[in-house]
Amino acid sequence: MRLSRTPLAVAISLALPPLCTDAAAQDAPPSPPAETTLTTVVVQGRSPTDVDLGGAALDAASLRPMRAATSDTATLLRDVPGISTYGAGGVSSLPAIHGLADDRLRTKVDGMDLIAACPNHMNPALSYIDPTRVDRIRVYAGITPVSVGGDSIGGTLVVESAQPRFANPGEGVLTAGEAGTFYRSNGNAMGANVAATLAGENLSLTYTGSTAQSDNYKAGDNFKTSTLTGRPGHTLPLDEVGSSAYKAINQALDLALRNGDHLFDLKFAHQNIPYENFPNQRMDMTGNTSDQANLGYTGQYGWGVLKARVYHDKTRHEMDFGDDKQFDYPNNAHGMPMNTEGKTTGASTSAEILISGRDTVRVGGEYQAYRLDDWWPPSGTGNMSPGVFWNINNGQRDRFAAFGEWEAKLAPQWTSLVGVRHETVKMDAGDVSGYNPAAATTLADATAFNAQDHSRVDHNWDLTALARYTPDATQTYEMGAAQKTRSPSLYERYTWSAWPMAATMNNSVGDGNGYVGDVNLKPEIAHTLSASADWHDAGKQIWSLRVAPYYTHVRDYIDARCNAASCPDGQFNVLKYVNQTARLYGVDLSGHVLVSSTRAYGDLVVSGIVNVTRGENRDTGDNLYNIMPLNAKLALTQKRGRLTNTLETLFVAQKDRVSDVRNEVGTDGYTLVNLRSSYQWKQVRLDVGIDNLFDKGYALPLGGAYLGQGRTMSMNGVPWGIPVPGPGRSLYAGLNYRF
Repeated sequence: MRLSRTPLAVAISLALPPLCTDAAAQDAPPSPPAETTLTTVVVQGRSPTDVDLGGAALDAASLRPMRAATSDTATLLRDVPGISTYGAGGVSSLPAIHGLADDRLRTKVDGMDLIAACPNHMNPALSYIDPTRVDRIRVYAGITPVSVGGDSIGGTLVVESAQPRFANPGEGVLTAGEAGTFYRSNGNAMGANVAATLAGENLSLTYTGSTAQSDNYKAGDNFKTSTLTGRPGHTLPLDEVGSSAYKAINQALDLALRNGDHLFDLKFAHQNIPYENFPNQRMDMTGNTSDQANLGYTGQYGWGVLKARVYHDKTRHEMDFGDDKQFDYPNNAHGMPMNTEGKTTGASTSAEILISGRDTVRVGGEYQAYRLDDWWPPSGTGNMSPGVFWNINNGQRDRFAAFGEWEAKLAPQWTSLVGVRHETVKMDAGDVSGYNPAAATTLADATAFNAQDHSRVDHNWDLTALARYTPDATQTYEMGAAQKTRSPSLYERYTWSAWPMAATMNNSVGDGNGYVGDVNLKPEIAHTLSASADWHDAGKQIWSLRVAPYYTHVRDYIDARCNAASCPDGQFNVLKYVNQTARLYGVDLSGHVLVSSTRAYGDLVVSGIVNVTRGENRDTGDNLYNIMPLNAKLALTQKRGRLTNTLETLFVAQKDRVSDVRNEVGTDGYTLVNLRSSYQWKQVRLDVGIDNLFDKGYALPLGGAYLGQGRTMSMNGVPWGIPVPGPGRSLYAGLNYRF
């Protein structure tokens, strides 16, 4: 492994002088030392003992500077140690924790467990909430407490919108709101957001709405040849990343009622994505609508806190070819419509019981019912007619869970947490058929699938033990062990056709291959050991250093093998999901130091992150797919009065540990430099910045295979070996006004 080099010292010397020329800021007194977004992430205003064991958090102040630069909620996590993102559509990237992503993470959005209703996972849970609506994110990147875990082996992300606001006693009617807009030059991206609240002392009503859209973005160099064309007469410049445009509209209405120590909140949310194109998929999303209803209750009692929630989500999802992709299947010029409908109904209840000043017990239960239909209407003539292709017919996945955990303050320096969780996962699906039930391309596969018993029941156990030792105000140590279990998804168990045209439609990782499921897959069982050591000054203001190693062994890890006698190198193939054994290990390093605090320049803070992750298939000796190579981030932040400036450099090593079975393409190392500034008036906030300052051309290590244009239906219709490039230089600005 080797890191790309950049003249960082030169960049700092060139960029720093103009960052310090704000006249108003020079007259302001120095602000107290403050951590930047690249330090160990802790909720502001909470003491270290209040932070959840095994967890970290991003609060509204940490999230606000990132919103102008992205419309993808998953990328708000980019400064959390141990987290990376799989490339996908413009609002739908998939977060990964220590190399485990997508269904291997539990993602809760305002208390709802949401599931991607798409064979390509184009609508993951975080795509249903716009970054401007996110108020807080809790991240469990190591050992996950059983109260927030379940049906996952990688960790948990808990995303929350703002809590309801109420008028103070005697204040009368409270009216408040916020309006904002942004623009990003690369892709001509633009959008707006609005929020308005009308509240009394006990009743609150809030509306939020946002829209975001972008054209295709440009890479930093010409990454392809002129042979890649879209539909006839539709060509793209050599630096344009095809199928990367998107448009998303989100609206939500929150109604809250407060009665003493009891709070009821009812949320309705509607999403409409008219189009979102995917440069690493053979299809584009041509429509996605979601309707959600979410009712919650929180009650404060003398013995503790009681919470309950019921919710329902209905998603209607459509895929076909965008303009950049060319449909080339014989005897068909009508595209390939693909439809999915997913319904999720859930309920949960939990109690946090204060047994004593030392002991807290949490108990709870959860239920989730998921229904999925995935069908492809006939199109044209030949093998794609005359009937409907049923990819998944009446898929069912029900979860029943119960948990209990005990947190104890064993001594002033020691806190412990132990928990156990049991889940029953019941899955089933109906019989299937191809476009032409008698066609040889699908007849044998459908017959074999329909002859099996599709019903499966898994009994899964999670166990967690965590301890925190704080000998004094300058050091904290955590250690833990856990068993975590995840049952296969409907797409992993019930996709059935090895016909290349159909198999390539079932690909959630964007590697260009086709995938076939296996009804008999077993649940993944992960055993994880993790530790962390955090050294800092007593106030966590001057300096900090955190080291967090981890090790995970996964039994029955769901990987892939060739579905034929052999899978040639240098091309896309059809693979089959299979249980194997895997291990992942690595270390996260993060820290900051206040290097200067003067009246002339304010506070200067240097902060950084280093992430190291390795993933191996222990049965085959192969590398696991989409493991982020060694990467580091270094930032210099100046904060003076209302002005904040940041110079950030990202280093990513060459990716040469790749998955052979998937013919994964390696990527070169690179270095990027970003600049950003913000200025906060009483009611107005301005954010400006430049991403990829030097317009560097590079490939995304987790971006997958470039399928953004050309003849995408044939497995060999697009050139193999081109990874999706990252965005070139982009200037952005965001303006928000609070009233």
